Amino acid sequence: MTKAKEIHAIDQLCEMLAELRTPGEIRMLLRDLCTTQEIEKMAARLEAARLLLLGETYQSIVAKTEISSATLSRVSRCVQEGSGGYNTLLAKRTTQGEDTL
Repeated sequence: MTKAKEIHAIDQLCEMLAELRTPGEIRMLLRDLCTTQEIEKMAARLEAARLLLLGETYQSIVAKTEISSATLSRVSRCVQEGSGGYNTLLAKRTTQGEDTL
């Protein structure tokens, strides 16, 4: 697949994800697109990002989420210098009164 086609396919995926309305719809799609392990890893990364934003220590986050320190380092870089995805999602949850994942 060419780079332009990859970008188009990713854009289409993002548009389709934005159309999903309920956690159940998203869960069904994730189960079709990803393995259980991939979904669990994504959930652990989101939880790690949330804990980082709350000021938790690396050691505490690794213990709570069971992710590797290398993965936590990557999540931390994304929280601090990434495209803003973690921050945007977690800020929305905070403003909606949901402080946990």
